[in-house]
Amino acid sequence: MKRFFLLILSLWKQKLKIYFVAALIGAIIGVLLLAPIYDYVDSQKQEDTIASAFDFMWGQIIELLKGNIPKNNFILFYAEIGAMLGLLTLGIYSFLHKRLHRIDLLKMELDRDIPSIIRQGEGPFLEFKSTFRWDMEQSRTNRQLEGVVLKSLAGFLNSNHGGTLLIGVADDGEIIGLENDYQTLKKPNQDGFEQVIMSAIAANLGADLCSHVSILFHVIDNKTICRLIVSPSARPVYLNQGNNPKLYIRTGGATRDLNIQEALEFSSIRWNRTNY
Repeated sequence: MKRFFLLILSLWKQKLKIYFVAALIGAIIGVLLLAPIYDYVDSQKQEDTIASAFDFMWGQIIELLKGNIPKNNFILFYAEIGAMLGLLTLGIYSFLHKRLHRIDLLKMELDRDIPSIIRQGEGPFLEFKSTFRWDMEQSRTNRQLEGVVLKSLAGFLNSNHGGTLLIGVADDGEIIGLENDYQTLKKPNQDGFEQVIMSAIAANLGADLCSHVSILFHVIDNKTICRLIVSPSARPVYLNQGNNPKLYIRTGGATRDLNIQEALEFSSIRWNRTNY
């Protein structure tokens, strides 16, 4: 029981008041519903004649509301059980709500056709990249260009709404395609390109974030482009390049990194945390 109240106190201090309310409601249900049910079942075993289940439970509830608590430890026990069930229910609801929200965002994005997306131009939720690792100026592979794409992905992950990144499209909307990027891969096709993208995300941003990026391929004017639909992350995302991890955010149609103080302030507001 002591541990339970310490947990509730800890949650309250972290400003997670919704969890406190869920635990409180669960505890009340445990006392007013679970405990009377137990007493009713136990009474059936001991007596031949007994009131209906509803009358018995209603009588128990009235007694509890009057402050006539039975002289046993089951009330506290069922309060704890109810509180735990309340927290569990809230946790499941929060998880499902986030999943459904991500699915809704993905469905909305999929309903939009690529030509109309390109015509709207770059903005806070949309960015174009000509290539992933092919240097068009030097006509060779340039692995440093991967960092440019990863910065954009990190910015979308750290935003409140995510975004879409199109690879194979120039800044002015010209369709470049992925054919040059394919030449740099051991597996020069869509599957190989997707594997390289996901490996880069896992290695530089975090393996847990791969599920936040959906990859699609589209063919326009006989050229293949890659569409990355990014959903917001539940935690701050730092891009690890060398020994200097940085937090990137979207500002208008661009992505920029934050200094330490800015990153701390942004994280405390964006995720309601103070430990970053």
